[in-house]
Amino acid sequence: MARVLTPRAEDFPRWYQDLIAKAKLADNGPVRGTMVIRPAGYAIWERMQAEMDDRIKAAGAENAYFPLFIPESYLKREAEHVEGFSPELAVVTHGGGKQLAEPVVVRPTSETVIGEFMAKWIDSYRDLPLLLNQWANVVRWELRPRIFLRTSEFLWQEGHTAHATREDARAYARKILHEAYEDLMVNVLGIPVVVGLKTARERFAGATATYTCEGMMGDGKALQLGTSHELGQNFAKAFDISYSSAEGGREHAWTTSWGTSTRMLGGLIMCHGDDNGLRVPPRLAPVQAYVMVVKDGDGVAEAAAKLRDALRDAGVRVALDDRTDTPFGRRAVDAELRGYPVRVEVGPRDLAAGNAVVVRRTDGSKAPTPVADVVGAVLAALEADQQALHDHALAFRQSRTVDVATLAEAIEAAATGWARVPWAAVGVEGEAKANGQGVTVRCLLRADGSVPDTEDEPDLTAILARAY
Repeated sequence: MARVLTPRAEDFPRWYQDLIAKAKLADNGPVRGTMVIRPAGYAIWERMQAEMDDRIKAAGAENAYFPLFIPESYLKREAEHVEGFSPELAVVTHGGGKQLAEPVVVRPTSETVIGEFMAKWIDSYRDLPLLLNQWANVVRWELRPRIFLRTSEFLWQEGHTAHATREDARAYARKILHEAYEDLMVNVLGIPVVVGLKTARERFAGATATYTCEGMMGDGKALQLGTSHELGQNFAKAFDISYSSAEGGREHAWTTSWGTSTRMLGGLIMCHGDDNGLRVPPRLAPVQAYVMVVKDGDGVAEAAAKLRDALRDAGVRVALDDRTDTPFGRRAVDAELRGYPVRVEVGPRDLAAGNAVVVRRTDGSKAPTPVADVVGAVLAALEADQQALHDHALAFRQSRTVDVATLAEAIEAAATGWARVPWAAVGVEGEAKANGQGVTVRCLLRADGSVPDTEDEPDLTAILARAY
């Protein structure tokens, strides 16, 4: 296995690219910056999507779909928004062989077009809150693409809501942040995230507050895995999203937006992957148990099929590999690369002794197990290894995070991990200086670790790091 992938410690970016290619997760698309997500990668995304969709619906939002093309004038109506996105926009000027009367933008995000229809659909306070979510692709022209992390086109969900009060909008933005995003990332993806407030310099164009989930990757850098935004009344005023209040007056709504994307797949790879390939947390894994026929004959294929059926009956997502015309070693390497949490290897010798071999991807352990006990052993391994991956990632983050007192110390610490430093020791000027050296303020936290409302609160802590 040693040279199937470039070792992480030798060249982390090359390891990342190797893993994506060798595990057959994705490939580069024909247009620079685009990607083709292969079935193995898309199966993981579908699981992320299903888990996220359940959480979004539990928070009360409903799915809808809005157009891919947005009139350029819509973006110009929200000046901060178009200024924030203008370098990334893909603009269509011709259609049907003719120049368009008005150029249209391929959506970089949908605040503007959804705002237009919210204004149409909302009339009374009784129509609020309006809670919408969309699963879609978006385009942001990327100068330095990297599969899953930064591509010109990517898949995501984007939520957009309108509320009667600022307090209700803030509460909902935070509900999504914690109950959908943080819960999924910690309890399903096994990625321990730091949840905090973005600085004014880092927040979403047109927002009044941006909240973020930040994960540490295997090289000590940070990755923004999801954000939730308070938009104040900025978009509501630009698109006249207003309602008749209970008192009879006309008021502008308060809106939010929030999104997570296929970037989570990149985060999963870089957080949990090792020199043998991907390690997929069991709760997320499309295939939790991979039953493998080592060598056919002596009733092995039949025994393997029975184990597959028993695991499926126990609620395990299971697949059977009985391709004995392909060398077992090669198949085992592929299973390691794809990160199946548990392999159950069934061969003539072990079966003659009444056993199968249970192999755990997380720690590489191999245990001969009586066939009758395999289902129980697999279920126990799945539960234990879900926690083990999270705990390993948390221990790594803690080992690479240091408390410092000055900006200079924070910039130095960011060479190998994260720095916690008093926000007062950084400030707006210090943040600009750090940015000039490739270091960003990932988020701000209160002393108790909770999420502040504004960056002006006293005694805040800043997390500084290099980031993807």
